[in-house]
Amino acid sequence: YYNRLVVSYVGNKNSVFTAALNAAIKAIELIDMNNHKGQHPRIGAVDIVPFIPIRNVSIKDCIELARKFGKKLAERCDVPVYLYGEAASSSGRSDIDWIRLGEYEGLREMLMKPERKPDFGPASPHPTAGATITGARKVMAGFNVNLGTADIRIAKKIAKALHAKKGGLVFVKAMAAEIPEKKITQIGMSISNFEKTPLYRVFELIQIEAKRYNVPIVGSEFCGLAPLRAVIDTVKYYLKIDNLDEDRILEVAVQKAIEKGRE
Repeated sequence: YYNRLVVSYVGNKNSVFTAALNAAIKAIELIDMNNHKGQHPRIGAVDIVPFIPIRNVSIKDCIELARKFGKKLAERCDVPVYLYGEAASSSGRSDIDWIRLGEYEGLREMLMKPERKPDFGPASPHPTAGATITGARKVMAGFNVNLGTADIRIAKKIAKALHAKKGGLVFVKAMAAEIPEKKITQIGMSISNFEKTPLYRVFELIQIEAKRYNVPIVGSEFCGLAPLRAVIDTVKYYLKIDNLDEDRILEVAVQKAIEKGRE
């Protein structure tokens, strides 16, 4: 239904850069966007490559990686590349929704506008791969909730109630998608700051809105890797645990002990 693959990998700066570049080059070689259909907004075969600081690396390092990646990918594949997020060349370009306006189908027209000139590469789409977005950002939570209805109109109304730009919760982007093989719909979300807008608050609002339409929630999922902080905050809320933090997670405590022993 999304016809989209999310790949997450962790490493030092050099290994992550090399992996991202090699994967992007191979994807551009193999994927023909002229034959692609999917419900998620996109502008190219390699739609977005964000660099994210996890440990022992700064957002500044990730900005440098994104700019290096964008320049090299444009040179190697002759594909237009936009910078977004913390790596954006101007504040007006930081929003990914602005870059994706028109999506792949409208990319050629968008690239003709002077204000939408890419940061790297040609001002025309790659014939089969479109364009690529890269940048730097902090860890976000990709979280999807399944609704027990096939009515996409209801899902769109709930997504609108969640989306920050449409009067919903701050730091939340939400969209509705159909999952026809299961006869359900899904609210797909990205939560850019899950500490200020925690998952449980998002989930509670979905429940409130779903009840308006007599629609049950039938499941949920993380898209990509789940941030531990987001999981802990959600568990603390629903189980009413007062003393839960990372140090009380068995695997985390063991890993810290191992790392301390190596010092």
